[in-house]
Amino acid sequence: MKILFLGACLSVIISIPNTYAQQSFWDEIKQQPATLNIQEGTHEFHLTNLNLQILKSSQTVAGLKLSQDKEFDYTADELLNKRDKNRFFHLGDINLSIRKATESTWTAYSSALARKDVLPLKTKGSVLAAADLSSTLPNLPLQIIRSWENQQGDLILRFEIKNNTSDSYEIGDLGVPMIFNNNMENKNLDMAHQDNVFFDPYIGRDAGYLQVNRLHGLGPSLLVLPLENSGFEAYQPLNSDPTPRGITFEGFHEWMIHSKAKTETEWKAVEPWNTATSTLLKPGESKTFGFKFVLAPSIKEIESELIQNKRPVAIGAPGYVVPLDVPAQLFIQYHKSIASIDIYPSNALQLKKLPTTKHGWKSYEVIGKHWGRARLTINYRDGIQQTIHYKVIKSEKEVVKDLGNFLTTKQWYENDNDPFGRSPSIITYDNETHQPVTQERRAWFAGLSDEAGAASWLAAIMKQLLVPDPTEINKLKQFVDKTLFAKIQLTTGEKKYGVVKSLFYYEPDSMPVGTYDANINYKTWSAWPKKEADDIGRSYNYPHVAAAHWVFYRLARNYSNLVTEEKWETYLNRAFETSMAMINKAPYYAQFGQMEGSIFLIVLNDLRREGFTDQANLLESAMRKRAEHWKTLNYPFGSEMPWDSTGQEEVYLWSKFFGFDDKAAVTLNAILAYMPTLPHWGYNGSARRYWDFVYGGKLARIERQLHHYGSALNAIPVLTDFRNNPRDFYLLRVGHAGTLGALANVTQEGFGPSAFHSYPSTLANDGISGDYGSGFYGYAVNSGTYIIQHPEFGWLAFSGLLKDNKETITVDIKTASRARIFLAEEKLWITSDVGEIDQLTYYKKAKTVILTLNNTTLQANHFLLNINPESGYTVTDYQQDSVGRYRIPAHTQTVTLKKKSI
Repeated sequence: MKILFLGACLSVIISIPNTYAQQSFWDEIKQQPATLNIQEGTHEFHLTNLNLQILKSSQTVAGLKLSQDKEFDYTADELLNKRDKNRFFHLGDINLSIRKATESTWTAYSSALARKDVLPLKTKGSVLAAADLSSTLPNLPLQIIRSWENQQGDLILRFEIKNNTSDSYEIGDLGVPMIFNNNMENKNLDMAHQDNVFFDPYIGRDAGYLQVNRLHGLGPSLLVLPLENSGFEAYQPLNSDPTPRGITFEGFHEWMIHSKAKTETEWKAVEPWNTATSTLLKPGESKTFGFKFVLAPSIKEIESELIQNKRPVAIGAPGYVVPLDVPAQLFIQYHKSIASIDIYPSNALQLKKLPTTKHGWKSYEVIGKHWGRARLTINYRDGIQQTIHYKVIKSEKEVVKDLGNFLTTKQWYENDNDPFGRSPSIITYDNETHQPVTQERRAWFAGLSDEAGAASWLAAIMKQLLVPDPTEINKLKQFVDKTLFAKIQLTTGEKKYGVVKSLFYYEPDSMPVGTYDANINYKTWSAWPKKEADDIGRSYNYPHVAAAHWVFYRLARNYSNLVTEEKWETYLNRAFETSMAMINKAPYYAQFGQMEGSIFLIVLNDLRREGFTDQANLLESAMRKRAEHWKTLNYPFGSEMPWDSTGQEEVYLWSKFFGFDDKAAVTLNAILAYMPTLPHWGYNGSARRYWDFVYGGKLARIERQLHHYGSALNAIPVLTDFRNNPRDFYLLRVGHAGTLGALANVTQEGFGPSAFHSYPSTLANDGISGDYGSGFYGYAVNSGTYIIQHPEFGWLAFSGLLKDNKETITVDIKTASRARIFLAEEKLWITSDVGEIDQLTYYKKAKTVILTLNNTTLQANHFLLNINPESGYTVTDYQQDSVGRYRIPAHTQTVTLKKKSI
């Protein structure tokens, strides 16, 4: 038996390890004839910032290196000798589908399908190399000339497509594979962070681009920009490339200039990101398509580099997820004026023009009018089109209320005869069949633990932190008392406080006939037997339980009538014991950062302020040992996976807590490498994850997931760092977008899916709730209203409705809880343990802050406010209680915060 690490979802025991399977694949591939003819050698060209190496045989890229770094290669150079056969794509290849103008059937062609040496052409001027691709595109009636050029030091790739026939041809698909080194096969974390890249698309038509970042987030960012006729229309996974996809390789993608043929065939039932286009070439006509490769000095300077290259740049504040009750702002910078802006669907958004900023940014208010996906198309006077992709949602509070209701009604499971003891509970839900998932070949789905089983009940409990509902809490109390702290978490014996992997298991010999659905294939490793399901050695299951106990502590501590079954001390102690049990009973995986691992720091802080000194000391000591281990690692982001975006949340927080600032910085930079800001709601703030549809989804495949739980979890360190560096606007944009990602995919009815499918053949929510709730945890503990004064864009509020009245700023608070506000100008962080804040007013000169409180929603006798002492602010007329909170009577309408004089 071998252990395969399958990624912050589960650890499993299988018979064949991944490395053996990979080697077997490559051994088989080796038997195929090599067609790339690498032995013929290469041509090398030295440009200002890049060194290009192309094969003499194919004139595809064999190497693309930084001029200042001779070791690092943007391409998968270490696999070149393996990927030298037909069907393996390389940078410089081209795919297209065409048809005669008089016909209806498309025919596809690819330069990689039956590779032959290309015909080199004579070059002149700025052209470095050129070739006729006819030999490697057999039977294509069109001629394609590809050239590599040096344009004032920048690398240019061009394809000229000529129609030398007597017929007109329509090009319905035109794709250029973007092959960069995102394959981490057989690499440890140090190697991967030195060798590999991630790339993210802005699918924005003529303003689109691809950004390629090194895993460590440092150094320049490679940008692929469109030149003539090469708008970024769609982003297509290259599943025909044989390179095995899996936990170490997301797969390659192609930049699609045209996609009409795909929308008429494979994508027929899908609403694409952009309207599909094609090109018609009449006899004797030709058309050129081109790309430019440039370097931005750093990830945070990508937009500045785009402006330098005279590309349209859009910045959304707060982003591109627009709640119906809070308009967003959009800032556009381009050297040509705007002719018109189209909205699709026409009723989805309303646009209002605002004054241009002092440095010429066009400014608009974007008002959400109708729930769902929406698109702006900006038509510039030079003929350039830019698309910006929005998602309109209900107000944050309504989304959270809908989610809580859905979880505690549609996903509420009661069955006194359940053979696995799962009643009562919040169980996994299939939103396509509209049924609870009580059996599944992946045991954890139906077993209430591991992410795809535990996430739904976690979300239902975390929701009460934001908008407590007595009816929902009464159901959750039953779940906690009868199922969570009884079966999922063991309560007696030497395994006490251990958390099992699943209550559901597949063991037909020990269960009555008919227990298991005969239509489900249980002959898989994932259909755990009882012994495997009962295992308490997976550390990733513990944060869910610790978070549940902590929420109940908060409810019992701060409200007099919501949770009275146990003392608040009991719940806090359970959270502590669960935290310690993770380390003591699941020590192997506890060496890694955990998803939702921030809960352990939250628990520690509450133990300290409540006077639980002995427990706090024990927990802090245990966590320090973990952090000190991470300190010894160059990239301390290990997990069940070879690479993961799970552990960074906790690694960053403990590194900051213990003063290991260098490791916190390494962690933050790594997050920014895989968590982009782009003018597209699906990718903006979307932390990279590409395997959890296999372990947490209904449609199981390797695929970039849009707003998987990693988005909101990775937003925790990003926004934490912003509060320490409130002038870093980039951090705010990324962090807030990741946080809102937890709400972006929730349906109008309140169903929370595991993620959104990015495949252009799907572009829809996954059908099963899966591991959604882990991301909602991130929203629950991290969402807030952020108020800043930007040097170019003026006063802005993220998750707030702001009015600048010259002498004052007033902001209506619009998060679900209305309980957290950060005023960046003063580094003032206000949180409410109980009670909603409707509005903040800031007097600019006096620096006084007035909070308007909401009496109507208060479910307690007092508001409980926390003010960070570093800000220098205090609440006038009120005293702090024993744990440092300002206790404000329920009848109070406003409170005043004043800054201590220095």
